[in-house]
Amino acid sequence: MWALASVFKELGQWLTKSRFKVQAAATLLTNIHLPNFFTGKLYQGNGKMVCVPGLNCYSCPAASGACPIGSFQAVVGSSKYKFSYYITGILILLGVLLGRFICGFLCPFGWFQEILHKIPTKKFSTKRFKPLTYLKYVILVLMVFLLPILVVNEIGLGEPFFCKYLCPQGVLEGAIPLSIVNSGIRAALGKLFTWKLGILLTTVGLSIVFFRPFCKWLCPLGAFYALFNRVSLLQIGVNESKCISCGKCAKACKMDVEVLKTPCHGECIRCGMCIKACPTQALAFTYGLKAKGGAQQMEMKEKENII
Repeated sequence: MWALASVFKELGQWLTKSRFKVQAAATLLTNIHLPNFFTGKLYQGNGKMVCVPGLNCYSCPAASGACPIGSFQAVVGSSKYKFSYYITGILILLGVLLGRFICGFLCPFGWFQEILHKIPTKKFSTKRFKPLTYLKYVILVLMVFLLPILVVNEIGLGEPFFCKYLCPQGVLEGAIPLSIVNSGIRAALGKLFTWKLGILLTTVGLSIVFFRPFCKWLCPLGAFYALFNRVSLLQIGVNESKCISCGKCAKACKMDVEVLKTPCHGECIRCGMCIKACPTQALAFTYGLKAKGGAQQMEMKEKENII
């Protein structure tokens, strides 16, 4: 048990230090068919039957799997089905296992926003815009679930409202690269593309000065995973005996989470910035049933299952 705990602890420290590399690797695996960018063709293999964990457009030429939000909307918007137990089950499983760790480590669009945020310019806090964090839950319920079911055409088909009218990832990964190499698609671009391009450019601009604005305010996938942050097996634990209440963890958190008060807050993406900032190593990733404690802080010992 001691050897296993030591391995978990080293793994957690490596993840925290190497998060940017992990994000890059996750993005590459999610979009592994890179030659398709030059041919303008979509991968149509069996991998497209499986949902990737992060926000990644199905129409990206290099995409190795399906976007969970897009796939869910395709099902609920069909004339035959009004709910997808398969996709919902996958998302619930991922939420219980990892929570918003997926946002912090495995989401390509989250990584894209962080790259933009590294551009040297003045940065601004999003704490004053905290009420906007609830907007993504409205988008999840309204645009992802209700509208595709309730607003249908004459043959009973609903539109993928979030993917079609709001998601900037579809323009970034799908419309732009496909239109570059396909003259037919390029000629068909119209007002909807202009609208979505405007959303993408706005997201790009905001990402430079704000940390992950789309993740904080608009992403329905992040909203879904956030519902499981308090019960997920992966948590951030606080060793109160080591904590000196210096406040460095809260200052380091770019998701505006009061780490000591609510270490399993729904906005926490498990990025590990608070762990790196702690001078006494009072914070650490924990995994397993013992880690599930809602907002209650955990007293961690060296021989517990600590990552």
